[in-house]
Amino acid sequence: MRRLLIDSPVSRAGYLYATAVGLVWGSIWSTGRIERRNGLFVFRGLPAWSFGRGGSCVGACYLTNQNVSADVLEHEAVHKVQWQRYGMLFPLLYFVAGRDPLQNRFEIEAGLEKGGYLKKRRPTPARPMRPRSDPN
Repeated sequence: MRRLLIDSPVSRAGYLYATAVGLVWGSIWSTGRIERRNGLFVFRGLPAWSFGRGGSCVGACYLTNQNVSADVLEHEAVHKVQWQRYGMLFPLLYFVAGRDPLQNRFEIEAGLEKGGYLKKRRPTPARPMRPRSDPN
């Protein structure tokens, strides 16, 4: 059963259907620039009620108001791959994974920092080494 639904022609059809829905939804509500970036159709200028959180990935479409940094688009490109893998099972699996992005396995896989859920970690500077005292 798993082979039939995941990474299969069935999941591919679900991904294409979701992309078609995203294209229609984005075309209706987008008042901003529409472009293709990171393999996504990026629809800007949507009203806040028309997508979740800072933006939503539906198939190969990213729907948002203005949340389009390079990091966010990289995060959303991972969600696109998740759509390709799971097809129309993805919304159900995402729902079951929970609304808390820090616990949701799909958000964790996409990258919590790049998705804006965690602050970026700054590399810690190396501490200067203290010279060893010479016993002689």
